[in-house]
Amino acid sequence: MTENHPKAESKRDPAEIFVGKRFDIEHALNMYATSFVLMPAFGIYEKEIVAAYKSELAKCHIYIIGTMPKIETVDQCLENGRLIIGMFVGGKRHELAWPMPEGVEMVETERGWFIKKDDGYWAPSDEEMAQRLNAEQDAIRFEVLYIGQAYGKDGSRNALDRLLKHETLQRISVRGVPADQRLTLLMLEIEPGNRMISLMNPWAENTKDGSARIAAGLDKLFGTSDAERVTLYEASLIRHFQPPFNKEFKKSFPSTNLKVLADCYDKDFSALVSEICIDELPFKMTSDAAPPSQYHIAKFDLHEDQARQVFFGRKV
Repeated sequence: MTENHPKAESKRDPAEIFVGKRFDIEHALNMYATSFVLMPAFGIYEKEIVAAYKSELAKCHIYIIGTMPKIETVDQCLENGRLIIGMFVGGKRHELAWPMPEGVEMVETERGWFIKKDDGYWAPSDEEMAQRLNAEQDAIRFEVLYIGQAYGKDGSRNALDRLLKHETLQRISVRGVPADQRLTLLMLEIEPGNRMISLMNPWAENTKDGSARIAAGLDKLFGTSDAERVTLYEASLIRHFQPPFNKEFKKSFPSTNLKVLADCYDKDFSALVSEICIDELPFKMTSDAAPPSQYHIAKFDLHEDQARQVFFGRKV
């Protein structure tokens, strides 16, 4: 008797994706945001709000103008050992619950309602509720409308300086946003240093220039200025999100014709990666070009030649 067995799937040779590539050493420049400030657009004109974030704002050179749903708490109660808070998010009702120990009570004070415990008074913060709504109920979207940057001489200008007299922000505000949305500003601090991702490919066509290519990569790693890094990061995000109110970089990035990329091409880098991967953001960012996600990674090959495209998988 003969038994028929399905053919085992052939394992793909790991070397397959690297055969035929040009160089044994390839580099990608990697940039990422490390912290953020989030506030309603009107907040930039409120001295108390600005003062509360003064030190953080000084380090934020990237700004993103967008909309996110209004969050309004409408009721709260203690029920079956839980604190239940009802709220409207963009016009839709949601509930959050917290387990409570026995003996607590809800009290009203001049500063609002609180849960009275043996060790004092407590209530969840707006930030905590927003993060839970995002993480547990996927209820909050940040719709990207415009991306910009401010740096000035030696970092003397920050995002707030630019936004105070920003024509596009004013134009968006005048046009208005839906009643259940709020015009919001996300300001980002970019890691004040560079990361370089290097790939070593023993199957490459050229294995003789590796030392020189390593040296060029290190030169770019340590030679990229803060101003250049901020501009590259801004351009990457614009190309990734393609916000409706941006014009430059939406279709032209990356390109050998762009001055900001000249040094990347001079050092013969292969790719560029810019990241927004911050767990604490209380929303998923999105646009017509970018699906909703907690994390966004704008990644670009700098060469059309497939023999130079080694970081993001083989194109079909």
